[in-house]
Parts: sequence; structure tokens; C-alpha cells
Amino acid sequence: MTTTTDRPTARPVAAAAPPRVDVAALENLLLGQYAQLRREARAVTADPFFHKIDGQSVAEHRERVLTQLRRLEAEHDVLRSFPTHLGGADDHGGSLARFEELVAGDPSLQIKAGVQWGLFASAILHLGTQHHHDTFLSDAMHLQVPGAFAMTEAGHGSDVASIGTTAEYDAQTQEFVIHTPFRAAWKDYLGNAAVHGTAAVVFAQLVTAAPDGPRVNHGVHAFYVPIRNPRTMEFLPGIGGEDDGVKGGLNGIDNGRLHFTHVRVPRTNLLNRYGDVAPDGTYSSPIKSPGRRFFTMLGTLVQGRVSLDGAAANASKIALAIAVTYANQRRQFAGGTGDEVVLLDYGQHQRRLLPLVADAYATAFAHEELLAAFDEVFSGRGDTPENREDLETLAAALKPTSTWNALRTLQECREACGGAGFMAENRLTGLHADLDVYVTFEGDNTVLYQLVAKRLLGDYAKALKVTQADRGDLARFVVDRVTDAAMHRTPLIRAVQTLGDRGDARRSVGRLRDTQTQRDLLTDRVETMVAHVAQALAPARKMSPEKAADLFNAHQHELIEAARAHAERVQWEAFTRAVERVEDPGTKQVLTWVRDLFGLTLVERNLAWYLVNGRLSAGRARTVTSYIERLLARLRPHAQDLVDAFGYGPEHLRAPIASGQEQERQDEARAYYRAQRASGDAPIPEKHLTR
Repeated sequence: MTTTTDRPTARPVAAAAPPRVDVAALENLLLGQYAQLRREARAVTADPFFHKIDGQSVAEHRERVLTQLRRLEAEHDVLRSFPTHLGGADDHGGSLARFEELVAGDPSLQIKAGVQWGLFASAILHLGTQHHHDTFLSDAMHLQVPGAFAMTEAGHGSDVASIGTTAEYDAQTQEFVIHTPFRAAWKDYLGNAAVHGTAAVVFAQLVTAAPDGPRVNHGVHAFYVPIRNPRTMEFLPGIGGEDDGVKGGLNGIDNGRLHFTHVRVPRTNLLNRYGDVAPDGTYSSPIKSPGRRFFTMLGTLVQGRVSLDGAAANASKIALAIAVTYANQRRQFAGGTGDEVVLLDYGQHQRRLLPLVADAYATAFAHEELLAAFDEVFSGRGDTPENREDLETLAAALKPTSTWNALRTLQECREACGGAGFMAENRLTGLHADLDVYVTFEGDNTVLYQLVAKRLLGDYAKALKVTQADRGDLARFVVDRVTDAAMHRTPLIRAVQTLGDRGDARRSVGRLRDTQTQRDLLTDRVETMVAHVAQALAPARKMSPEKAADLFNAHQHELIEAARAHAERVQWEAFTRAVERVEDPGTKQVLTWVRDLFGLTLVERNLAWYLVNGRLSAGRARTVTSYIERLLARLRPHAQDLVDAFGYGPEHLRAPIASGQEQERQDEARAYYRAQRASGDAPIPEKHLTR
């Protein structure tokens, strides 16, 4: 017989402790492989000398940024991407990681540095040969020659291959004659062109005539052209220009226009790594295809897109750190306890900001992989045509995604901070104005997405081993894909999902939070969209060029949406790989929730597509939104940790609303009302009076 004292005592099951974030470890993960270089760059931008001063005139801002640039060159490590024998470090990825951080000081400084070292000097390095390195590069690196990158023309924009400026070779004098034949061929939007530049790398149509041969246009090539007298800063003969004037942002950069009237430069000023002209006018190139030669030359300048992707990611982080910190301190409207409620405790406020935090994490992790790919190619370790093409496609996918997301994030953060967010001192409006043009330069975002879509279509065809003579296989494959899509649209597939879930939301949630399920949903959308566009464009092969162009134009939107879906999938995959590297269990759990929030927000944003194409049942589609709400509640306690892990201190944010002063105001107000209530002197609200 067992007495009561012999019976085992029932112990209450302890609730699982909520996960905790190791903020320092998460910060290291976000800083990536160039963590130390990023920290060094952030130490630079912590110096007030490198901060933007709101309210300066355009002229004052321009001169301040030039002074900042000179100090960067004199005192800080800004030449890492250049060869060691010239004072660099041959560190291409590390160099960009440092430059991207300058956005915290002043985006104008980051972009002007990019113009000088990332465009002007890099064009000399990558498009030139030893003569150009010996003659021009040192002065460009050390800011003895501030330079412009004269590619864009007013009349052609992103269509670089069609620019109007010409460079015709004169064999009698062994000179190139640079000429702007009409107004729309003026070079425009050029940093350093309005005031500071004394030389430019000018892109022009190269025209030559070999002995007894016809005049031939060899396409776009680059030339080193002096543009101003460095002592007087007056334009040299034959060169003219205008100041672009006040812009919507980035007014610390002296953007301007240039035009050329029969300006002569020596034959050796042709940057001739990919195409050369002999004294007698004979043209030669190691790349026989004019099209491939053109894209190879432009590909050497991909670093601009890579750096914009990183700078946009950093701007998003800064905005979110400001907005989330403010939302954790600012109180508004009385809650059930009588106290006013912290903004971030409101469900809609969480909906506004936390998915953007997830976007910022996805952008940061994808950017680290882009930096690694960039360094692999430009270091020479993996410089193959295939890797260069992959790098260009990845940059063309991520730069539009991150820059558009940065504008969306900055605007949402501004609104989430109310009137305080509109004050210039809190930086959100200024960052939005400065980042606005990021979606346009270094490749218009829409055009870049088209490049990505064409690559997706090309890979789709290659995967089928399609040749011009083997269209039947493509047709059969397209039929198979369309049949598959039609099957998904039938009630049968949706019924299978419903039966599998058995009406239990928990079963549905379990499937949606599964990594492979998210991967399948995102991947299937990309592949199906590409297949549909391929089917729609297939008749173009038998059409005249005019009708083929019309057909392509009719499906342009679908192409761009397919590219966007591909870029978002790339970000999700990078995020997933980052989660797998986390060792701390609490941090891993929270980061997994953030990844799920990112992935399922993408699905929710495109629920119409998933429903129309039968990829989700109505029940499971509803569960997407309900699980997102659950994730928001789980992430609410970790919101501050997640933005603190971005690693930006008050000296980088420089926003009074994120400085702690809002917390002081709120504490003062709460103490006042508590004391008033405790004293019994508080007036009675009229609605509490009994009649």
C-alpha cells in the first residue's frame, strides 16, 4: 500500500523561456566578411566633419563634400580596390564595403566618392592599359585630377549603345576628334562636371578608316579627355557645359552637362584594353563580337550597381533604427491600464515596420553574397565569362530591389514617426530625397529588371538545350508547363491542400513555416512566370523585327515582374543560408521568424497570383495572413534588438527622436500625471461625472 507521502509529487511543466537575441553576435553576422572594414568606415562617419549639414546652400554643400573627399583621400583607406604597386590593396570587395558605409555621413559624399574612385579612376584602371595607368591613374586616385564619367546622354539615357557623341580617328595627326553632333547627345547628369572636374572619361562611338578601307563605326569606346584648365578652371577650347543646378537630393555633388566641338585628343588617350586603333587607323580587338565587346566593357563597371545595393541597404537600416526606437518610446492614446500605449504595441504599427525590418535583413544578407561574387571576379580568382555574366545578372537583380525597397522603407518610417518624421533634423526626409535617384542611375531599375528577365529566358532555353533548329522541344516543354499550371488551377489541387490541412489552421501553418514549402512557393512562381512569358514570346522568332518588338513590348510588364520575383527569391535564399550559420539557439529562432516573415510577406503580397494559378487553396491563403500576424506578435519583444544589431550608434543615426529624448519626455509626462492622481488634485473628466 502506498501512502500519500510515497506518491510522486506532480510538478508543473515549466513554460519554455522566450528566446533571446545575442545582439553582438547578430551584428557580426550582418557586418559579414568585411566586419572590421565596415567598423573602421563607421568610425569615420561618426566624425562630425563628415556629416551633412542641413540648410547649406548648394555651393556650400558642394565645397564641403569636396573638402571631405580630400580628407578621405589623405587620411583614410579609400584606395583598397587599386593595385598594391599603386598604393592600393587589390581588395575589391572590402573597398566597396567601406564606401557603402559613407551613406551614414552624407549620401552626397558616398556618391561623389563613387564618381571619383568607382567610376572615373576605375574606368582608367579597368578599361585602360599600362600607358593609362602610368599616365593618368595616380592623379585620379589621389584627387589631383577630379574627374567625370561622361557616359549618359540627355537623348539616350539607359540606351548607352545608341549614344550620339562620336570619336573619329584622324590618321594624319594620329588623334581622335571628339564631337557632339546635336543637343540630345550632350553628356548629362555627370558628377564633377559642373564645377570640380578637370578631366573626364568620355564614351563615344569609335569611327575609323583603315588604309583604303571604308569608315567603320566600332561602337562605344572610352577616351580620356581633359576638360578644364586646372589653374583657371575654365573649359578648354571646344568644350562647353552647364550646371544641372538644384536637384531633388544629393546637392553636395556638382552634376552638370558637357558637350564637345571637334575636340582632339591623342590616339593613346583611347582606353584600349578591349579595342585599339593602330597609327594607320586599323582597328583590332581581342573580342570579335561587337555586342559582346560592348557588354564586356560595361561589365567592368558593375561595381557601381553593387555599391548602390549596399548603400541602399544601409540607408534602410538607419531609417528603421530611427523609426523602431521612436516607436518603442513614443506613447499615444490611453490603453486598458490608463497609461498611454507605446506605438509599437499597436498591431498596425508592427505591420508597418516589422516586415520592413525583415526586408532589410534579407537585403543585407543578399548583398554580402553579391559582394563575395564581385570580389571573386574582380580579384581574378574566379574571373571567367560565366562568372562575370552571373555577377552582372545578380547586380542587375538586387540593385533595383534594394533601392526601391529603401524608398518604400524611408517613406513608411517617415509616416510612422508622424510629424516628427517630417522634421529635417530627424533625417528621414533628407535620406529619402538623397536616395530617390538611386533607382535611376547606374542603370534605371526597370531596364535592369529587363536584363534579368532576358537572362532568365536565356537560361530557360539553355536548360532545354534549345537551338534555333530545335524549337519543337521548347514548344513541348511549354505545353507541359502550361498543362502543369492548368492542373494547379483545377479544384483538385486546392482540394488536396484542404484535405491535407483537414480544416486545422495549425496544420496549414506548419506547412507554411516549413523552409522547403516557402522555397517551393517562391521558386514555382518564378519558373511558372518565366515559362508563360517564354510561351508568349515564342512566335517572335518568325516575326519581322517590328512585330517582334511589339510582341516583346506587350509582355514587358510580365518580364519585369518575373525578374522581381527572381530577385526576391535570391534574397530569401541568402537569408536562409545566413540563418543556417547562426549557432546561438535563441538568436537562430528569432532570425528564423524574421526569415519566415520576409518569405510569407512576399507570398501575401502576391496572393492573387497564387490563388489564380492554384498554388494555394483559399484556406491556406487565409492562413498566410494569420500566421504573419502571429509572427509579428512573436517578434514584437525583439524589435529593438533587431535594429540595434544593425550596429549604428547615435552618432550615425543623428535623429533626436531616436536619441532617448522622447523617452525622457514620456517619462516626465507619466510622472506628472501619476503625481497629480496621487495628490488627489487631478480634475475629474466630465464623462465620469454621475448625473
